[in-house]
Parts: sequence; structure tokens; C-alpha cells
Amino acid sequence: MRKVSIFGATGSVGMSTLDLIQRDPDGYEIVALTAHNDVQGLAGLARQYGAAMAVIGRADLYGALKDALAGSGIRAMAGEAALIEAAQAGADWSMAAIVGCAGLRPTMAALRAGGTVALANKESLVSAGMLMTDAAAASGATLLPVDSEHNAIFQCLAGSSLEEVARITLTASGGPFRTFSRDEMRHITPDQAVAHPNWSMGAKISVDSATMMNKGLELIEAAHLFPIGLDRIEILVHPQSVIHSMVEYRDRSTLAQLGSPDMRIPIAHALAWPKRIATPCRPLDLACIGRLDFEAPDENRFPALRLARQAAQADGAVPTILNAANEVAVAAFLERAIGFLDIATIVEDVVNRYSAAVPRQIDDVLAADAEARAMARQVMERLTV
Repeated sequence: MRKVSIFGATGSVGMSTLDLIQRDPDGYEIVALTAHNDVQGLAGLARQYGAAMAVIGRADLYGALKDALAGSGIRAMAGEAALIEAAQAGADWSMAAIVGCAGLRPTMAALRAGGTVALANKESLVSAGMLMTDAAAASGATLLPVDSEHNAIFQCLAGSSLEEVARITLTASGGPFRTFSRDEMRHITPDQAVAHPNWSMGAKISVDSATMMNKGLELIEAAHLFPIGLDRIEILVHPQSVIHSMVEYRDRSTLAQLGSPDMRIPIAHALAWPKRIATPCRPLDLACIGRLDFEAPDENRFPALRLARQAAQADGAVPTILNAANEVAVAAFLERAIGFLDIATIVEDVVNRYSAAVPRQIDDVLAADAEARAMARQVMERLTV
């Protein structure tokens, strides 16, 4: 029986993970489930899956969670310190699916505790990539990518040496506005932006996909997970989202991982690794799909791609700053405080204005993150005056 903790249990990745676990309940023991502020959702899941502990991210919701779990025997906890404690509570396998930089400390705690960490929180790796990979190496933890693209690369490598790799290609759907002009994008609403054509995702990642910042963040993530050099990591737009990524070897053989656009597939791979388990996902029917299309990304219409590659090249604290400014801008767009095109404008302004020393520890990352967020809010104020 594998001991499992899920950080971000009420989100789309967390729910998909639990969907797989419920199909083999005797195979898993739930150590901890966490959520940011969904008390009732978390309490319901903790009861359903018999979790040993449930942690709500907002400390002020402790009383509500305790009341919701009354009589269950499940330990109620709240706040960042509780998330870190849960990450060190002895799980063999942890799903890191807290959205945004808020997931950094718990993910680092899980890595330092050893075991296997399935990473669905790309913002943590973007903001503190070297610190995270160093922590995994020091503790002997296994870091498994859950993003469909990075999981695809991991599968295509299948234990091969990175020295044999000539090129890695990250595929991108292009999002819902792949064919829109810049002028058409000025009028995009949050409702339109969260309606991804292929994937069912949370609001933040859906907007990132629409701006293609998501693919830019994945580029930075790939550079940490598969360090072959940025010049050998490319992005290719593939609207059908059937090929999830490709690895070209030096003999010019190219391996691609294909599958239906369902996050339960990469989650299942990480959950069972190094074995495989059955999933309820739709089989791939290429005859029905009929065709696979590809095109080069357009950095003029989607400047987030350019900004992310520049941040990856600069390294240091720049990816942290990029990610923080983007989180603030996306939240403002979802609240209808700024326009769709303003997201990249704000991010570029903050990255150009603010610099910080290379992070040596998590506190350095979080300090740069906080300063970049404050600056992003200042930039927004000027835009909306």
C-alpha cells in the first residue's frame, strides 16, 4: 500500500489524482489532503478517502475545518506551517498541485523529506528551479513531472542519457486565441480565456495557456528538469494536443508521446511509476482524429513566449520575477481589472524594472517574489488610472 499526500486536493489535478486512487482504494493510504480555502470540499474529500490529516492553507479557516471534521478522527490543521508539517508526515508519494508560488515551501519540504514528489506546480520550479533540484539530489527524493509535456519528455527519454539528446520539442495547443489578431485580443473576456479548446484546467492555468505564458513557464521548467541547454529546447504549436512532446536523439530518431488530452494519463504514469496502471481515459483514435497540424509559435502576437525565454536565459531571480508579475496580472485580469493584452505588458514592465540577486535560499526567492508582486500592482495602478 502506497502512502499518498495530495497538496491542492480540491483543484483539477488533485481531483484527477483522487479519481485514479478511488479505482484501487486498497492500493493507497491517504496521509494528507490540503486545499487553500475550500473547507467543505476538503473536509468531504478527507472523510471520503479516510485521510489522516486535512490542512487548509488559510490559517483563519482552522475553526471551520475543525468543525467540518468533527467526529471523524481526522486531524484538522491550518496555515503554511501546517502545510510544511504535512509534507514531512511520511508519505511515500506526494502530489504537488498547489497553484502558484504558494506551493513552493510545501514542495521543498516534501523534497527534503525524500520519497517521490509528483510535480504539477510549475511555478515552484520556475521560481526556485536550482534550489529544488539540489534539494532532491541531497535527500535522494525522486522528482516526477506531471505536466503533460514534461511527463511526455520523461517517457520518451525512458532512462536514456541526456548526452544522447539532440533536441526537445514542447508542443502547445496555441490556446483558444491561436488565430486571433492582436486587435481581436484586446476585447477578450475572462470567460473566453478560461474556455480552453482541449483541456479542462483551473482558471489561472487556462489564462496562462491563452496568453501562452504557460508554455513559456514550461520552457523554464524543462530547462531545469532536462538540462540540455535552452538552445536545444523548442516550442511547436500543435492544435490537436495529441502529441504532448517529442525528444530527438543524436541519431535523428525522434520519439513522441501521444495520448488523449486528459490529465489523468500523466498523473497515472507518475502515480504508478516505474510501473503502469489502467485508467478510464479515452483511447487514442488517430483515424477519427484524421490529421495532426503543426505551426511555429508567433512571439509577436504572444509576447509571453519571448519574455519567458529571455527570463530563462537570464536565470538568477529573473524567472521568479516573471512568474510573480504574471500571477498578479492574471489575477487582475480574472477580476476584470485589466485587459487581456495588459498581462504581458505588466510582466515585461516589471521584469525590465526590477532585478534581484541570485537566490541562495527559499527566503531569497520569496523576497524577490514579494517585491515583484508589489511592483506589478504599481504598474497596474498606472495602467488603470
